[in-house]
Amino acid sequence: MRVTKDLVAASATPMVLGILAEGESYGYAILRRINELSGGELDWTEGLLYPLLHRLERLGHVESSWQSVAGERRRKYYRITRSGLAELAEQRRQWDTVVGTLKQVWHGSGDFRPFTAIPLEGQA
Repeated sequence: MRVTKDLVAASATPMVLGILAEGESYGYAILRRINELSGGELDWTEGLLYPLLHRLERLGHVESSWQSVAGERRRKYYRITRSGLAELAEQRRQWDTVVGTLKQVWHGSGDFRPFTAIPLEGQA
């Protein structure tokens, strides 16, 4: 089962900023890291990642530079900025709130049996 596009989109910014907080990286390595961390459940494409990286760069949360590695083609490496670290801290705060709320809701709902419709008043 794959994670829905809505949830992937909502979590994309903090995920990329979190990965870049570990150290600078390039696009393909970021995609591999996301796949690895999610156990293959988050199968991102370049079409999702690069527009996000470009937006984060425009916002000043990420900087990039071209680097050459011996025997390989040049790669564009991305690194998080101070602004990006502040944004990551804010994203973490927001996600902590969301996750904490979901845990409370789910904890109170007992087991997760399939939903069965409850007849409305006057229906039977």
